[in-house]
Amino acid sequence: MAMDTPPRWDRRMQQRLARGEAAALGELYDRFAALVHSLAHRVLDDDDAADQITREVFGYIWENPDAYDPKQGNMRSWVAKLTQRQAVHRLRQAEATAYAETGRGSAEELEQKVRRASVAARADYIVTSMPTPLRAALELAYFQRRDYRQTAVDLGVTEDEARRRLRLGLQLLSSANRPASEGGGPPGYGRAL
Repeated sequence: MAMDTPPRWDRRMQQRLARGEAAALGELYDRFAALVHSLAHRVLDDDDAADQITREVFGYIWENPDAYDPKQGNMRSWVAKLTQRQAVHRLRQAEATAYAETGRGSAEELEQKVRRASVAARADYIVTSMPTPLRAALELAYFQRRDYRQTAVDLGVTEDEARRRLRLGLQLLSSANRPASEGGGPPGYGRAL
């Protein structure tokens, strides 16, 4: 989802990082550390590994601020994609090591595990990035088992608006199952750390 004019904050942040402003890294960390850690944990299911990925992602950003291209999307998407790539890379390494040591499993099982973890991380990111009205409608429908009519009443909107929110939210969420090359992630951010 390329953008012609990225948010000003993203451009200013990149410029500040390129100038070597440590305060900019701190601000970026404050804004995105929870996202990075939760995505890494979702893929790896390990707090220590998620902590390590968080350090690696912010270290990479500090050393390579020009790797971010504002024309390719917003900084949040770029940071999320960096995290996902690094976490999936770490998962592949860990599973390959475990396979070599135990002889259990197969390359196909490894790829299935990596794919499931990657899809789950993308779905988490999509849901947390959704505008609040869409997320609220999906939460009512999914967690509280509301249909569109009940959702409309609970949200205080028309039935047509409730259907529209649910449809759009589900369309966004369905993109989590597509590989990045098919539109499941921001274009141009396929390079691992």
